[in-house]
Amino acid sequence: IAPAATAVNVTVDDKTGKVNEYIFRVCYLDSDQSNRMAEFATNDLKVKTAAIFGSTSDEYAKGLAKYFKESFEKSGGTIVANEGFVNGDRDFKAALTKIKGKNPEFIYVPGYYNEVAVLIKQARDLGITAPIGGGDGWDSPDMIKVAGADALNNTYFTNHYSVEDPDPAIQAFVKAYQDKYKKVPDSFAALGYDSAKLLAQAIKDAGEADPVKVKDALAKIKDFQGITGKMSINAQHNPVKKIVVIEYKDGKLISR
Repeated sequence: IAPAATAVNVTVDDKTGKVNEYIFRVCYLDSDQSNRMAEFATNDLKVKTAAIFGSTSDEYAKGLAKYFKESFEKSGGTIVANEGFVNGDRDFKAALTKIKGKNPEFIYVPGYYNEVAVLIKQARDLGITAPIGGGDGWDSPDMIKVAGADALNNTYFTNHYSVEDPDPAIQAFVKAYQDKYKKVPDSFAALGYDSAKLLAQAIKDAGEADPVKVKDALAKIKDFQGITGKMSINAQHNPVKKIVVIEYKDGKLISR
């Protein structure tokens, strides 16, 4: 059971189209979260033009960029610029200046927080005020530490859950995690927890810890209530669940 492997071919062989019988996941797919952000940009932010500035170092970020572009254009939007960076980069000003010259209404930045936090701070320092969005790779307390709360205003990212969610079960999880580890649980912590709980549920449903019976039980999971939402496992062994859009607002994480 993969907590955070979001590539399509984790559960389905991309050459044969056959479902990998013993592999499941509790996270959504890259295509799902990219489509969700494209819908959010189009329907909630009401933008018509966007730029993409993502990492070219890993399949995760390249997949997010690809799916966002397809979904945004399908909805009638126009991609006015497409720039890339390499993981480890710390100077994004040249590409950001190019993007600023295209005057996009929205900038999509698929990548991990290590680079994204620095990139956003430099974008704001250059006077770029457009909303900026990204994926679950943004989820880290270091975003605020590095970029600063002001720079992160008007930025959004797709995620698996929000630590600010008032749901009693989520708040109990957050408190227990903080008590044990002395830090706020990010989405990967919540996904790991859900993976273990999903396995426990499958073993219970199967009646014993037999691999074949557990595999069959996992494939039949319906309406499992996890920390990252209620989920049912579909025919491709992926969870059907909601995707949260998180807004940074004055240093707080707000669910949209």
